[in-house]
Amino acid sequence: MLKTHAKYHLGQVLRHRKHPFRGVVFDVDAIFSNTDEWYDAIPEDSRPSKDQPFYHLLAENDQSYYVAYVSEQNLVEDHSGEPIEHPDLPDLFGDFEDGQYPLQVQLN
Repeated sequence: MLKTHAKYHLGQVLRHRKHPFRGVVFDVDAIFSNTDEWYDAIPEDSRPSKDQPFYHLLAENDQSYYVAYVSEQNLVEDHSGEPIEHPDLPDLFGDFEDGQYPLQVQLN
């Protein structure tokens, strides 16, 4: 079943349901839009459905900063109140406020 609305929004801080990382949403795909190679690299018993929103996150864990691509089913809201320290945040967002980041760039 194709879902028509994304649950999360740009600038929202989320965490992965299973893996120890958090991130800020900077883009959303209505359905899976990555490569088949990327998708096939996920263990079959953990593979999410392609017919759901997928989120691009400026992500961080205890060791590094990176960009993550995560299905909606694997994300939950982060209620820690802690900011994200990803070095690319200032390129897209304003200062952390009320648990989220305001968008600071013009979108097409």
